[in-house]
Amino acid sequence: MSDSLRFACIGCGKCCTGHHVPLTLDEARRWASDGGQVVVLIEGFVADGPGMPPEQRDHVVRRSQAVACGSTQLRVSVTFAAFNPGRCRHLDDDDLCAIYETRPLVCRIYPAEINPHLPLRPEAKDCPPEAWEQGPPLIVGQRLVDPRLNALIEASRQADREDIAAKVAICERLGITTSALKGNGFTAWLPDMQAFLAALDSNPAPASAAWIVHLQDPELTRTLQQRGLQTTAEAPVYYAFIGF
Repeated sequence: MSDSLRFACIGCGKCCTGHHVPLTLDEARRWASDGGQVVVLIEGFVADGPGMPPEQRDHVVRRSQAVACGSTQLRVSVTFAAFNPGRCRHLDDDDLCAIYETRPLVCRIYPAEINPHLPLRPEAKDCPPEAWEQGPPLIVGQRLVDPRLNALIEASRQADREDIAAKVAICERLGITTSALKGNGFTAWLPDMQAFLAALDSNPAPASAAWIVHLQDPELTRTLQQRGLQTTAEAPVYYAFIGF
């Protein structure tokens, strides 16, 4: 990544196509109430287990929740996201956002990264080259320089931390209790939106459900089972396993 970057959105609409946009709890409620579909993405990890870079531990742990799994605990991170396999339902005929003033927090942050351990790489974004050749400075000396953008990023991270217990409780109420292993993949669920809204509005408390980790790697499976976690390699029926 360059030490400095400029950026100005040119309104091409590419970032609004084929992306599942992470939502806060309130944003998920609005999205579902407005007729949109929410996808639930789950990954889990063992706090002192394999694949946890020490420098990422604090960030990852703070946005996760401990759940029962086998004879031990798994920490799960849950993302509620706007399901957009194609064009966003709010993208108009001119490729402009029809809900621009109330668009989700993550949309306001793009193209910056929310994860503090992911560098902003223009080549990994959908924005065409000209978007990076104009506009005000976005990054100087590898640091974001827009204070409003930094505030939005921190607000998104804080929502992740504050919402996680409620997200886990909603998942448990809906019977969504199978996670993938962080770094190995996600489980992706498409819950019925009426049931999702009912669970979200009921303010459920965690039910201490028994969680399972979906794995397709025999070595990883043995490692987690030796740590007491319950695993499955059965073909999923109610969710999709998205492996890396």
